[in-house]
Amino acid sequence: MNATSDKLKTKLISLANKYEVISFCGEDPSQFLHWYKKGTANIELASFIAAMLAFGNRKQFIPKIQQILQTADKSAGSISIWLQNKTYKSVFERGSKKYYRFYSYDDMQIFFDELADLLKKHNSIGSYFHEQWNKFQKIMQPQELPHLADIISQSFPKSRIVPKGKTSANKRLHMFLRWMVRQNSPVDLGLWAWYPQSALLIPLDIHVMQEAQKLGLLPSKVTASRKTAIELTKKMEEVFPGDPSRADYALFGLGVDGGVTGVSPVRRGSGKPQV
Repeated sequence: MNATSDKLKTKLISLANKYEVISFCGEDPSQFLHWYKKGTANIELASFIAAMLAFGNRKQFIPKIQQILQTADKSAGSISIWLQNKTYKSVFERGSKKYYRFYSYDDMQIFFDELADLLKKHNSIGSYFHEQWNKFQKIMQPQELPHLADIISQSFPKSRIVPKGKTSANKRLHMFLRWMVRQNSPVDLGLWAWYPQSALLIPLDIHVMQEAQKLGLLPSKVTASRKTAIELTKKMEEVFPGDPSRADYALFGLGVDGGVTGVSPVRRGSGKPQV
């Protein structure tokens, strides 16, 4: 890397070190990774539900996620039992009544139905996705393997809440995967050591994209798409070898610090869902 690039690399590493800390979770959806202190199945479920609803105004979506988990704990003891026993059906009755933004109670029940179906056959959603990943590994060459985000997406064919599309950034899925896969992090849990963290894509939303553009890491005329996420991730591999998604902390931190131009900070989870 040239002198300018070395300076940028140092800046990004410094920002990642500053913002990849447990205190980061306080007002972030990553706080729900620690809702349950034990029980892998419950931790995965709480994290997945949190990730799927983490868009818009955090002052609105964080209470919604809390409501789901508190209701599950109170009525069934845990989110896993709540789903397996379908206790949620008495809370999220079918209908067009809105739950959060453009997701209705109907959408929530369909989402929970598909989660419950996965739990019928497996001890946890992690064990199910691991099994699916292994199936693809047995029949495909490494370069042909689908991204784990696509495997997860395809496991919820009826749900509007789980992002779809192989050309979309699918930020919420990639944020969830960062939580589950990245090892040795004070924030990310690293429960899924079976999936390579080098294969993770940066959870790309409009704010991360804009900060990357200001730094010259992305062209000015791009959209928050899968293609753009791949391009940015490849560049961040140079800064964080084997762990490019760590750059998410750096680019998020850049926004909190006021960005390249010193504009007012952005808050994670704001804006439209990147689906």
